[in-house]
Amino acid sequence: MTSLLPKTLLARSFLLIVALIVLSLTTLLFVFRQAEQEPRSQQMAQLVVSVVNLTRAAVLSAAPEWRGALLAELREAEGMRVEMAEADDVLTLLEEGPPEVALMKQKVRAELGPDTNFAAIRNGVDALWVSFRIGPDEFWVALPRERIEHPVSHILLMWGVVTLLLALLGAYLIARQVAYPLKRLSEAAQQVGHGQTPPPLPEEGSHEIATVSRAFNQMSADLEANERERAMVLAGISHDLRTPLARVRLAAELSADASLRDGLSADVTQMDEIIQQFLDYARLDTQESSVPTDVSALIRDAAQPYAHLSKSLTLDLRPLPAQNVRPLLLKRALSNLLDNAVKYGGGEIVIGLRHDEHSLEITVSDRGGGIHAGQLDAAKRPFVRLESARSDAVGSGLGLAIVERAAQIHQGRLVLSQREGGGLVATLRLPLLT
Repeated sequence: MTSLLPKTLLARSFLLIVALIVLSLTTLLFVFRQAEQEPRSQQMAQLVVSVVNLTRAAVLSAAPEWRGALLAELREAEGMRVEMAEADDVLTLLEEGPPEVALMKQKVRAELGPDTNFAAIRNGVDALWVSFRIGPDEFWVALPRERIEHPVSHILLMWGVVTLLLALLGAYLIARQVAYPLKRLSEAAQQVGHGQTPPPLPEEGSHEIATVSRAFNQMSADLEANERERAMVLAGISHDLRTPLARVRLAAELSADASLRDGLSADVTQMDEIIQQFLDYARLDTQESSVPTDVSALIRDAAQPYAHLSKSLTLDLRPLPAQNVRPLLLKRALSNLLDNAVKYGGGEIVIGLRHDEHSLEITVSDRGGGIHAGQLDAAKRPFVRLESARSDAVGSGLGLAIVERAAQIHQGRLVLSQREGGGLVATLRLPLLT
């Protein structure tokens, strides 16, 4: 049942309010009809009985030679036709129709007798025909339909439709008043989730909406300040460590012990790589402008330094129009993926480029030990080092976190999956932005 409902809050709220309005109007119309039915049928019956009785009395009181003139006068002055029944009359009986018509017929027969007949058309004349008897003779009296069919119901129906349309417009405005601020809040939250800082939300509207917007703006500002502060701390610490490392490297070069010199040099190189990862993570260039870029050429350029480090490096790139990307940031992300593939990938690496109508995918596949399915998401978190064959016991745990940040800055995401036949597939899924 829930799958049939619309997904947006605006549509759901609008449909709920519309359902309540329609239900209320339907109930009101039903109650009105029930309340109006008895009085209206009584009024119609009294009118018919009065006309028939007056017509019978007029016919009985008139001299036989004046009856024709009397009937003509009734037709011209009152719009009523009184005619004697003929054997060849062509009648269309009055259908039951609305409930008040059936009640009217029942009340009229109770007053005039059970042999009273009703017709809607007699000999081609459309009217309300009611029969009555004077002795052995049967007469038909025709009442204009406007005498008994009041246009009040049609007027009420018209105003009901106008009221319904105005209510629907009001329902839409009410639903939009609630849903539109929440939609803006949802879009801003998605930007925060992608590592971006959205513009401040308008702190207006109802008290609750304004309070939520104000709290979200404060949260967004605090997150941005914390991110800047963390980046400054990481960059500062990493930069300050470079000086003592340089002295350790110099001391190692001056050491006479070759084994000590080689060990210290390897340790310094490793520490320098870790510091560089800290700097890369802290200084991810979110301010780099997006420019039209040949992604295929960028991938070839990023893969070139790794060609001699891998036993088999294969490029499977499909043609793609120039895309608006941040080339340095995307190249850095690819370099990190290739670093991991070279270290843990078993020497066989395949880089692929695919695209559809909405997104492009850059894949880096290897034949290494892979990552356990339960740890695929954890591998993308900062400073997480997995206890597996792929874990870097001496790394910083920032390689995939840098790729994840780069994907979020491009409004995309990084997806890790196990490769069929063994290994890992890292997929950068980015929106097409030409």
